[in-house]
Amino acid sequence: MDMQTRITDAMKSAMKSKEATRLSTLRLINAAIKDQAIAMRGAGNPDGPQDSDILAILGKMVKQRNESARTYEEGGRLELAEKEREEIRIIESFLPRKMSEDEVAKAITEAVTTSGADSIRDMGKVMGVLKSKYTGRMDFGVVGPMVKNQLSASA
Repeated sequence: MDMQTRITDAMKSAMKSKEATRLSTLRLINAAIKDQAIAMRGAGNPDGPQDSDILAILGKMVKQRNESARTYEEGGRLELAEKEREEIRIIESFLPRKMSEDEVAKAITEAVTTSGADSIRDMGKVMGVLKSKYTGRMDFGVVGPMVKNQLSASA
């Protein structure tokens, strides 16, 4: 089952069970996906967002909510921070399981090998391989420096 169908089914289920927070979060996800579809059509891609695009959207939504929750906590608005964290839990239920540090290190080594990277100039190739295989499963903000370290150590 593709991601968009899973989200739509979850939205219907949330409506039936009257879960207001879950329903509003799923509607936000659906709106973001529709915005992406409109942007893709404008760019000449009539197929709309694929699962990898949807995973990227969800990852971005989680990141935004983490930043908002942190800001709310700093401002003493704990009830709003908790609302953001609840939305994060709902969004993350559609993301694949995050990889452990060992799995990430192994994936980086594999990506370096398959891309034929041998210096820091090839970092883009390695990141491209990782993003194509592991979108939504690893934090690329953390992975970037790890790839850089591995490439600089092998040079």
